[in-house]
Amino acid sequence: MAKRELTARARRREAALELFAEHGFAAPSTRSVAAAADLSPALVTRHCGSKQGLRAAVDEYVLDRIGEQLRDLDSVEPSGGLMVSLGEVPARVFGADPVLRGYLRHVLLEDSAASAELFGRLLSGARAEVERLSEVHGEQAPDEEWAPFQMLCLILGPLLLERVKLPNLDELMLGPEALARRSAADQQLLLRGYYSLPRCGSLPGFRRVL
Repeated sequence: MAKRELTARARRREAALELFAEHGFAAPSTRSVAAAADLSPALVTRHCGSKQGLRAAVDEYVLDRIGEQLRDLDSVEPSGGLMVSLGEVPARVFGADPVLRGYLRHVLLEDSAASAELFGRLLSGARAEVERLSEVHGEQAPDEEWAPFQMLCLILGPLLLERVKLPNLDELMLGPEALARRSAADQQLLLRGYYSLPRCGSLPGFRRVL
């Protein structure tokens, strides 16, 4: 949809999302957001109160988009299909949207209270998905406290490392084939693990390497 066809609220949100994705949160001003949205600075300030209020609105929008994709999993048959669909969520949410990827990358790496809060909300969603997967597969994760962090590392890791990974890949990181391979590898890791450790609990030197 062309920006001129969006409501003032949506134009303000989209402009802020794009500027924050490109420059981070500190650099753009409410005036620059207003100019990008073709709105008056007074209107932006009146509706959001401050740049922090504007950021909060963008965070809510981003979380809603991720939540919509996760809610779509409710219709998946309880089997390996749930794991497959969960692996496809990053592709559906981030794959075709470099602006959303850029925004999350800036926010999650900026080391602020707002970034910690956003990560905490993503973590809450990951905990809910881990609980659901445990119910589907009839067993708990080996470490219920750490499992949601591991899931987020699998989902967000490629996004955060996108710029340094691209020169080291033979194919587009978010292309169909690469996404299928990554999803399959993630499922292998989550469902069966890469290696079967001996009953003693470790391999020689394994803990030293980690």
